[in-house]
Amino acid sequence: MTTLPSLDELTSAARLIAPHVPPTPQYRWPLIEARVRGPRAVWLKHENHTPAGAFKVRGGLVYLDALRRERPEIDGVVSATRGNHGQSIGFAARRTGHRVVIVVPHGNSREKNAAMRALGAELIEDGQDFAESCDIADRIAVERGYHRLPSFDVRLVAGVGTYALELLRAVPDLDRLYVPIGLGSGICGCYAAKEALGHGVEIVAVVSAHATAMAQSLVDGRIIESPSSTRIADGMATRRPDPTAFAILAARQPHVVAVTDDEVEHAMRALFHDTHNVAEGAGAAALAAIIADGARTQGMSCAAIVCGGNVDSEVFARVLRG
Repeated sequence: MTTLPSLDELTSAARLIAPHVPPTPQYRWPLIEARVRGPRAVWLKHENHTPAGAFKVRGGLVYLDALRRERPEIDGVVSATRGNHGQSIGFAARRTGHRVVIVVPHGNSREKNAAMRALGAELIEDGQDFAESCDIADRIAVERGYHRLPSFDVRLVAGVGTYALELLRAVPDLDRLYVPIGLGSGICGCYAAKEALGHGVEIVAVVSAHATAMAQSLVDGRIIESPSSTRIADGMATRRPDPTAFAILAARQPHVVAVTDDEVEHAMRALFHDTHNVAEGAGAAALAAIIADGARTQGMSCAAIVCGGNVDSEVFARVLRG
């Protein structure tokens, strides 16, 4: 079984990250709690408040710092993303001096693309979905001699796991933590923090009902590819689970909640109306899952990870209009 980062590794990552990404808040919002019937408390962990608008910025800082120390001869990296991972790498590369190439699929978010370019990344739009963009990034790494930076790695997990470290220390009586899944670094980071702290929280995996590859794989006990058709939760649009993330989750068998695009859009509106926070589709999915989980949350203290707020303005306007 893959070893998750230890408490020492998470603490070291937190020290590295803190000068660039201060700890994000976790709040209980009265209107959210009035809306969500069942739990005695609903906490929102606001990873939409980071400098890059999403949780992944933490992992990029840790990964590129390690790469600079361990492989100083490398000056270029290439990766594939739907947006937040790419912004993470661009943000971190400003501090390490690496050149960055990011591959995104055709039709990717225009505003996420613009943000990656503004951070200095060379952006290549190629591939019909994330999996095809990954294959193209593999080829570019060979052609240019760049380091192929993965979308899932234990160093990325150590970085993003620091948000769970903050949350679980701040809310020691938390019963259930809902975490959206794309490739899985976020939920694996939550397990790392839970196990490192000896916290009793139950971690719930949230997937899109229109991108169920990880959920199907966990049920079947082997990796299964499945097409993605979500119109709103691009951060969860994974057709092919990462093998390491799958192994970590298969060993722990979290309860899985699948949320529809309509449920996610309802949660996006709720977050804006009740807290005046902007969440992208994946960022609202965990709250949508708490609402959908109904009877399982009675009397519990629950938390939802608002993992990102990077939604195109025209998309968000459409969602708010309902």
